[in-house]
Amino acid sequence: MFRSGFISIIGSPNTGKSTLLNLIVGEKIAITTHKPQTTRNRITGIRNVSDGQLIFLDTPGIHRASTPLNLQMTETALGTLESADILLFLTEAGKRVSPEDQFIIRLLKKVKQPVILAINKIDLVNKPTLLPLADQFRQLFPFREILFLSALKGEGVPVLIEEIRKLLPEGPRYFPEDMMTDRTERFIAAEIIREKITLLTHRELPYATAVVVDTFREDEGKNLIRIQATIIVEKDSQKGIIIGKKGAMLKEIGTRARRDMEKFFAARIFLELFVRVQKDWSHDIRMLRELGYTEKS
Repeated sequence: MFRSGFISIIGSPNTGKSTLLNLIVGEKIAITTHKPQTTRNRITGIRNVSDGQLIFLDTPGIHRASTPLNLQMTETALGTLESADILLFLTEAGKRVSPEDQFIIRLLKKVKQPVILAINKIDLVNKPTLLPLADQFRQLFPFREILFLSALKGEGVPVLIEEIRKLLPEGPRYFPEDMMTDRTERFIAAEIIREKITLLTHRELPYATAVVVDTFREDEGKNLIRIQATIIVEKDSQKGIIIGKKGAMLKEIGTRARRDMEKFFAARIFLELFVRVQKDWSHDIRMLRELGYTEKS
């Protein structure tokens, strides 16, 4: 029997969803930083096993949103609750169930799909705290399985994949065996640039920044890809920070992004970056749609 289906990875911000997706797929297709709300879009990662295909949906962290951008991110995550075959609820190891997790559990009580709880970051806590935490969760919701793992170190992930495989329905191979994501090369390139901005800048700036890839041209004869991308910010002062003194910050963003792109695309990269101010873009529904942050785009 060939099993296949969609598994939505849900959880509050910064619980390690993208790190887990990258580990399962075996390639960095989702950007990761130590800052919450890094993931803005739904990202599909495909894991093929001998008798099945597991299609994971990495989603933005579910939180009580207030701004239009955050509201769209939360709606993107919630939109996968009914469409997925299995829900994988990822939380952090700790002493107690957080208010954010309690909020998500209330949402889960409305779904019919099996829900697996994966308690992540077990490498950061004392092991005796894990079973009491699992008991707290068990009292709040009838999880199909409660598993412990470290997405960063890979501990417990093979067991998780096997448990998911057993729960999947019989189905077809939805994607070719050599395909790891349904996202375009332009999307991956833009996300890599945004990751470097998030890592190199501070305070509100990462959340006020978007990236658009204007051109993506491949020269197969030279094994070269030429990319032009625009970094969008909300204020002139933010533009100055992104560019930096004598262009130093923009150069550093470009250098780090180019290195990662060359690894991912297995080609030389010629990258040009530009910076444009689009006043209050994160509050503009039309702009959010153009930038791909709504499901209607």
